[in-house]
Amino acid sequence: MNNKILIGSRGSKLAIIQAEIVARELKQVYPGLEIEICKILTEGDRNRDINIDKAGDTGIFVKALEEALLNHSIDIAVHSLKDLPTLLPQGLRLAAVTQRMDPRDALVASAPLADLKPQSRIGTGSLRRSAQLRHVRPDLHICSIRGNVDSRLRRVRSGQLEGVIVAAAALIRLGWDDRITAYLPVESFLPAVGQGALAVEARDGDRRIEDMIIPLNHLPTWQAVTAERAFLHTVEGGCRTPVAALATVHGEILEINAMVANREGSKIIKDSYRGRAGLPREAGENLARSMLKAGAAGLIKDTRCR
Repeated sequence: MNNKILIGSRGSKLAIIQAEIVARELKQVYPGLEIEICKILTEGDRNRDINIDKAGDTGIFVKALEEALLNHSIDIAVHSLKDLPTLLPQGLRLAAVTQRMDPRDALVASAPLADLKPQSRIGTGSLRRSAQLRHVRPDLHICSIRGNVDSRLRRVRSGQLEGVIVAAAALIRLGWDDRITAYLPVESFLPAVGQGALAVEARDGDRRIEDMIIPLNHLPTWQAVTAERAFLHTVEGGCRTPVAALATVHGEILEINAMVANREGSKIIKDSYRGRAGLPREAGENLARSMLKAGAAGLIKDTRCR
């Protein structure tokens, strides 16, 4: 058996840490395995002028990694699952997901959310976060920002912004959880689909790699994110409507909570569904259909027409 595996990763500090997490888990299962992490520049990293909202579900942070997989330059690609489109290129598959870390959003700011002064500048590059923030604190000034986590935090330290909202899991993996002002409650700030989990993508039919990766898959997380991704695929259809979903698994029961909003956050539809953990796709699709009938379809149509 080939005793080496090539892991493809974006080159950011966080991405490398995430690839190293997968590498360590592989080493625990296969102590003699030789692992090399290959840094790959994605379009999202190369072109900082890309408007992520307008780019849609095109995978600007994963496409170059997927191309490297397809041409056999790497054996697996490690992504933040929330960056991975629900439809993968032909010949590739989601081979495993790691155990989910804290899925919540985190506020790094000069004060807790309730204590921020009106018109305080809060940075985020996410329509989902901005819509939910506007719904809770319409008096704040939301600034669209891009860049890695460190550059976002620097804008708070320098006084350019009063705060930023980022994924709690990113800060925890970077060892910066002491910088978190507050973990935002999922009741008001549902996270992105897949947030907190890492995706291991591989070539479909590559049995050597698939068999090696299977031990890394965390079944409750896999079931939860499968429901979330089924929900996203069913409701969104590629539009850039603010959408969020979080599923949890308790034994044989899966519960998924979801949100669809307009960009301004003035209209938000939320709902939940309880189903069987063994049928996660069905749970996500059922919730999506229910919410579409309840008015989410209108919010999606309005956003698509802009």
